[in-house]
Amino acid sequence: MSAPAYTDAELDAAIGALEDPEHFREAEAMVGTAAPKLARVLAQALESGGWFEESHEDAASKASGTEDPAERLAAIRTLIAEETRVGMLVGVAIGWALAKELETKRTENEKESS
Repeated sequence: MSAPAYTDAELDAAIGALEDPEHFREAEAMVGTAAPKLARVLAQALESGGWFEESHEDAASKASGTEDPAERLAAIRTLIAEETRVGMLVGVAIGWALAKELETKRTENEKESS
């Protein structure tokens, strides 16, 4: 089963809905409850994908070894920002997979109930 195709307009509307704090609270509550399990899934996905292996160690070593304090701070900030972006992107992929899994289970349960 492939993921549903969404138009740019549908995606923009959905993202816009998330900007409403009330609309977003339910999602925050669900994620807060599931956070420890989701953190494990994220760590496993990052590790199995090789996201932070040698490149991470090299970048961390280079950033921490920079002599100039201002350059070192900039390198560390860049490293943190890059790792945050990768973590967020992998996290979004996990969220989509989780939503798909939940929808599949719901559909299966509804078929069994019929």
